[in-house]
Amino acid sequence: MYQPGDLRGHPAAGSGVRFAGGQQQQRYVRGGRAAAWVGDSACAGSAGRSSGGGRSHVATRSLKADGPDSGGLRAAADVGGTFTDLVAVDAAGTVTRHKTLSTPPNFDSGVLAGLEACADGSLEPLASLLHASTVATNAILERRGPRTGLITTEGFRDVLEIGRLRYPRLYDLSWSRPEPLVERRLRLGVGERMAADGSVVRPLDEGSVAAALDVLVRADVEAVAICLLNSYVNGRHEVEVERLVRERLPKAAVSRSSAVLPLIREYDRTSTTVINAYLQPVMGDYLGRLAEALQDAGSRAPILMLQSSGGVMPAAEAAELPAFCLESGPTAGVLAAAQLARTRGLDRVLAFDMGGTTAKAAVVLDGAPAIAPELELGGGISSGTRLTRGSGYLLRTPTIDLAEIGAGGGSIARVDQAGGLSVGPDSAGADPGPACYGRGGREATLTDVSVVLGHFSPSSLLGGDMSIEAELAERAVAQHLA
Repeated sequence: MYQPGDLRGHPAAGSGVRFAGGQQQQRYVRGGRAAAWVGDSACAGSAGRSSGGGRSHVATRSLKADGPDSGGLRAAADVGGTFTDLVAVDAAGTVTRHKTLSTPPNFDSGVLAGLEACADGSLEPLASLLHASTVATNAILERRGPRTGLITTEGFRDVLEIGRLRYPRLYDLSWSRPEPLVERRLRLGVGERMAADGSVVRPLDEGSVAAALDVLVRADVEAVAICLLNSYVNGRHEVEVERLVRERLPKAAVSRSSAVLPLIREYDRTSTTVINAYLQPVMGDYLGRLAEALQDAGSRAPILMLQSSGGVMPAAEAAELPAFCLESGPTAGVLAAAQLARTRGLDRVLAFDMGGTTAKAAVVLDGAPAIAPELELGGGISSGTRLTRGSGYLLRTPTIDLAEIGAGGGSIARVDQAGGLSVGPDSAGADPGPACYGRGGREATLTDVSVVLGHFSPSSLLGGDMSIEAELAERAVAQHLA
């Protein structure tokens, strides 16, 4: 059984094993709909699945299967802000690839449509689904997560602002730290104190917790992070605060630091717990809907979510600990590059992936990517290296070491009032998408600029199945950037 301070089996230790938990597994409830996790999947009540929309491209080829016959269809899906990619391998070793537009905000619809295309319409043979996504990353970079509150020890609510007192560019007067994911009025201190050895210095003042909850209830928060001083040694006060939060806010997602990251350093623990709480409604809803849709389609295949470290975790765990899967999409690409490097005998490989919202790069040396103990996200360049420390939102979880910026093919370009050009981090995504897609997008994106400059082939999208309307791209660029 997991205890605060003991990381054996915890994702923070870099393992891919199931998290036992120091707390009882909670049913995830939001918006009046409960997703009851069954094994590694979820079944739910009333919500049905919607059919996938948009255009897609399917390619099939035969491949000698590696390893034993699985007796079913094995599939992998990578969901980005603009496109969704799937690969499926059947028992005979036939590989089917599928690419389609993503379907925000219901990304599960695109995944399901892609799986059905790979499986010729029936998902009953599906044996497993390995999943990676940038949905969580994009939610942070574009600040599209839920309103979140923080309950912390009295006097420590500004830890997120203070950080580590490090700046990535000391003499760059134009640089500014990203705004915290929790606004100051929703960062609330409560009366309590634990000593460094775990002994109680000041008992928990439940009256102060009630006062803090009054503020959060009035603000209609959808997620609450709990991070009390020295709770990594003794999480008793956090457990009690969690109980009170669930009584007052039964539909809110709750993350407590003694369960998410029971490690020393208040800022690291607070920042990671806040990110986890911020992402719980996003990933919980998404994975719940996806699991429901699979079951409605006749499949009980487990969903395995790729972790940022390269391991996997069941969907139920990923819904509770989404911070550990934040970079699952880029990680999948780096792991593929590492496998290719080993196969080809390459000792130095640079992996690059540009999607619709972000661009990422990583180095693979001697067939293996480096693992960083932490990641800073959303500060111009998101990276685990010391060169950018202090630049963004700190996530103290093992992560494939990569650099990431909030600029992709769908990133919106603008000219501000002073005549300066800015790109991103907000993206046109798949709906409406860049103007050249002809789906209603009117703002100029990097894809539109590439079309105008002649750098983009009109037949390159979805194997030529999706057309590019150059006139719309030219109109958007002329209107917004000229």
